[in-house]
Amino acid sequence: MRNNSQFPFILLFLGLFLFLLFPSSSAQLVPAENRILFQIQQYLEFPPVLQSWNNWTNFCYLPKSPSLVITCSGNHITELTIVGNKKSPSQTLKSSTPQALSGKFSIDSFFTVVTKLSSLKKLSLVSLGLWGPLPAKISRFHSLEVLNISSNFIVGDIPSSIVKFKNLKSLVLARNLFNGSVPDLKGLVAIQELDLSNNHLGPKFPSIGNNIVTLNLSNNIFRSEIPNGLNKFTHLQILDFSSNKLVGPIPSFLFSMPEIQSINVAKNQLSGALPASVSCSNKLNFVDVSSNLLIGKLPVCLGSSSRNRTVINVWNCLSSTSSTKYQHPHTFCEKQALAVKPIPKTQDEKKQQSTIKLGVVIGLIVGIVVIVSAIGLLILFIVKKVTRNRVQGYKNDSFAFEKNSTLSKTVDGGNARRTMRLTSLGLPPYHVFTLEEMEDATNNFDPTNLVGEGSQGQLYRGWLRDGAVVLVKCLKLKQKHSPQILQQHMEMISKLRHRHLVSVLGHCVVTYQDHPNTASTVFIVLENVVNGSLKDHLSDWRKRDVLKWPQRMGITMGIAKGIQYLHTGGVTGNDIKLENVLLDETLTARISCYNISLPSKVGSESPLAGPDQLTSAKEAEKEDIYQLGTILLEAITGRPINSQSETEDLKLQVETCLAESPSKLRDLTDPCIRGTFAYESLKTMVQIAVNCLEKEPSRRPSIEDVLWHMQYSIQVQDGATNSGNLSGNLSGKISGNLSNKFY
Repeated sequence: MRNNSQFPFILLFLGLFLFLLFPSSSAQLVPAENRILFQIQQYLEFPPVLQSWNNWTNFCYLPKSPSLVITCSGNHITELTIVGNKKSPSQTLKSSTPQALSGKFSIDSFFTVVTKLSSLKKLSLVSLGLWGPLPAKISRFHSLEVLNISSNFIVGDIPSSIVKFKNLKSLVLARNLFNGSVPDLKGLVAIQELDLSNNHLGPKFPSIGNNIVTLNLSNNIFRSEIPNGLNKFTHLQILDFSSNKLVGPIPSFLFSMPEIQSINVAKNQLSGALPASVSCSNKLNFVDVSSNLLIGKLPVCLGSSSRNRTVINVWNCLSSTSSTKYQHPHTFCEKQALAVKPIPKTQDEKKQQSTIKLGVVIGLIVGIVVIVSAIGLLILFIVKKVTRNRVQGYKNDSFAFEKNSTLSKTVDGGNARRTMRLTSLGLPPYHVFTLEEMEDATNNFDPTNLVGEGSQGQLYRGWLRDGAVVLVKCLKLKQKHSPQILQQHMEMISKLRHRHLVSVLGHCVVTYQDHPNTASTVFIVLENVVNGSLKDHLSDWRKRDVLKWPQRMGITMGIAKGIQYLHTGGVTGNDIKLENVLLDETLTARISCYNISLPSKVGSESPLAGPDQLTSAKEAEKEDIYQLGTILLEAITGRPINSQSETEDLKLQVETCLAESPSKLRDLTDPCIRGTFAYESLKTMVQIAVNCLEKEPSRRPSIEDVLWHMQYSIQVQDGATNSGNLSGNLSGKISGNLSNKFY
């Protein structure tokens, strides 16, 4: 009897177990939403994360992963997260093939289907290759709280209908191709996170509700002053306006907002001085105001005495920093600030403007533009006519392209470096030379002007007509190239101008008269850097003694900035070696050999390239990082490295000394720098080198990570210099937590 009385309870327990193990049909999605998911799979062209879906898939009970999340409630989908593997525009190098969906994809039809999931509260469609303008029908999601469509190829304006999301708390549209002005977003009353970074939005600063907590507008083209209305953002914690074109002063209230934790306004055109009375919130732990036009002294709460706050202030014109080596002269910021200063208008002037006057002005402008354009076209026609018949023995093609342009920015993550203004580099405008000018510059290629000769051609010293000394690289093309192909290539070269590169000043392409469509020779005119290479300075004991620790930090950071600039433009697989890093009179590092390959046939040698093209752009990036790590070891130890095995041996020695004691690491350093470094500054640089030299390329840091930690090392060095706590006083009080912060 006892056993029989327990039998119903056993059956009940077994039924409950089977119910949990095999969900009943009542927990299934409604058939319509099942069909929608299969349609999404088809529209997205069966990405790897969705390939396992079939008619027996129970979507509500799929295991969650970083790439796929489907959450159901009441037989309806409330969360859909799909993360693909297609690189966004900011992740795709210019030499790489875009990874958008095929031409058959229709973003309008796709969102027509997706918006039928009417119960969605969270939608994330990341790195899926979506392309086209975002349709206004996106607003059909009435219950949506989180929308993330980052890392795609979505173009055009952000639709104004997006403000209809009354429950939206997070909007992430980062790493796309959005452009134009941002619509008024004050209607998003519940919004707490807004990320519009890495697009082409601007120039007007967007209007946003006051409840925002995280605001990221970095890497766009916003050109305005930082609005005073931000002082009402009492919940704001994270603010990132870096890499835009913001002008005017930095409002002092930014630093004292009650909840603010991080402020990044680096790489803008912000000017003026911060008031000495500026106060900082106790919660503020990170500030980056680098690469602006700031003058004067930093407030006390942003100075070197702020222990629990990281402040990056390099490349301004500040006078209160511990070292002015990483600041521009005061006149630089004054001139640049004047050039970008917005023209103010008084209220009276605004009132006096009338519709009639505006119409007259517009009419005059249009008339002038039409006349000037007609004259310009006539002159262009005449010049082309004359140029076409000018040279008898040879034909010289002078290609027309924008000579003062700079490489466009595509960087991740949010900290890629803005290209420097040509005026600040002291370089003349890019020039397309004639053959006669090349002959004049080199005295008809006189052998006495020959500097060097290699497998790719000769290098001559030359003098331009204005007296400037240059180097002329003469490249005989080993295969046929059309002038049109070379034009595209030289357009890219013309943009490679940077403080830490040996810049190209111009070029000349020559074709034979009897073969006008075939280029025979390319002359490339380069800057002449006369102070020798980094290898020269580290090999000669007298020159090496000049390179103390602060100088070596500045040189290696310059190399890293040059690499970052090249990577931003898709130039990877560069020959980064001591002998290819030149130093000018101010010991500024200039990379002289970088890899720009012509579009050529498979297996053929590229006459303009440095090293051979590597198997992939990503591997080439990581190879550059490895070579930078080698230079760091050479700069730290003063020892030349001639092979990869020597690099690995020295890396092992450095790692061993780093793990054992500060004194052993100190003994491994170049004697010329002992007593001039702060141990934690040295330690940070050593850790950077070790990470750069990882055997597995995927484990090596990005160039942005390297630069960030180099800046940290410089800040530590500056603080130690002020306090006199350099390597001569190893007291055992050295902090051990830096390694925990690194990577």
